[in-house]
Amino acid sequence: MTHVVAAPPWRPLDLPSAPPVRGEVRADVAIVGAGLTGLATAHHLLRRDPSLSVVVLDATGPAGGASGRGTGLVGPRIGPPVDRAVKRFGEQTARACHLASEEWVRQTIALARELETEPGVDCGLDVAGQLVVARTDKAAAGLARRAEAYRRLDLDVRPVPHPDGYRAALRYPVAATLDPAALTTALAADLARRGVRRHDRSPVLSAGGGLLECPGGTVRARQTVLAVNGWARTLRLPVGTVAALQLHAVATEPLAAADRAALGAEAVIDATTLAPYHRLTPDGRLVMGGGPVRIPPTSRPSSHLHAWDWLARRLPVRARITHRWTGRVGYTGDGLPVVGRTDENTWFAGGCCGHGLALATATGAHLAAALTGDAPPPRPWHRDRAPWLPVDGPAGALIRGYLRVLANQAGKQPY
Repeated sequence: MTHVVAAPPWRPLDLPSAPPVRGEVRADVAIVGAGLTGLATAHHLLRRDPSLSVVVLDATGPAGGASGRGTGLVGPRIGPPVDRAVKRFGEQTARACHLASEEWVRQTIALARELETEPGVDCGLDVAGQLVVARTDKAAAGLARRAEAYRRLDLDVRPVPHPDGYRAALRYPVAATLDPAALTTALAADLARRGVRRHDRSPVLSAGGGLLECPGGTVRARQTVLAVNGWARTLRLPVGTVAALQLHAVATEPLAAADRAALGAEAVIDATTLAPYHRLTPDGRLVMGGGPVRIPPTSRPSSHLHAWDWLARRLPVRARITHRWTGRVGYTGDGLPVVGRTDENTWFAGGCCGHGLALATATGAHLAAALTGDAPPPRPWHRDRAPWLPVDGPAGALIRGYLRVLANQAGKQPY
């Protein structure tokens, strides 16, 4: 049997190790989480005020969590599909949210290009659109409702005439793909050159009041950012329910040139439940994600095998799978993130619902503005807490099932 690597095919930078917290560490701003959200916050903070003393802590190291285990789709997405967003928020807010999410994509592309100016940095960036496709009449009807909402809102998302092999398709022109681990570690390397201190292998045991307690010491800061996403419950943060869900992905060997040409440059996202999606990498691999979602910790390895097999059966071309992996994301009951305060000097960011690449860059910019007294106008996800769900109580199994269904239905679909 051919060996399959239990990790993504990404190529992160080989960063120098950073020491764990020892004794007392002091900083103007302490950021917990060396994923893309935490590092983007540090990046934008130094843009605003290079004199700030910034320290970044992580339980493992840069890109050790979701930022290094995603599938690298960068697309416009926040909250529910556009037709439901109109009903929920009104036309003005729904339009503003979509335009904002397109701008986040552009900002993420710009960040990757900026980092790639450094020798040896390759973020695997490919600027191409996304297709959301329908294989059934029901899914096609849903895309038709979205298309009509986009038309009414005068947004540049259009139906694809006579899509080959699908009942219907929408094209999102502002999108890209990249190597998420390379992007995150390149950002960590850039911040180190700019004087940001990093402490790896420093899990935070408690947080509040400007004090972070780690196994080897403490960190005191005037302001704190907890960019911990689905680990909010571990720290017992008062942010509502940001539940951890485990998603699955596979990658194939490099495809033949004819297969790559047939698939095209655009990422393809299925609009049906479980939302399988695929994209090509610069070296010609096919990356596919979606499928059954799990609630960690998953005690049965067979459940992961089932999810990977589900993806393997839906590959759009015949190819040998060489990599398979899982990634943990934060999910909320209403599909919107949480970017808000837990106390006067502490901010939390999480619950990206599987769409964290462009959103992480934007969240970092928003938090940096808030920390320096210049926050932009609020949006629906700029809030202190998500809806509370009793995931651990008597109804816990039912609620966890509801979250799985919600995640399966949302998948990687843009608005």
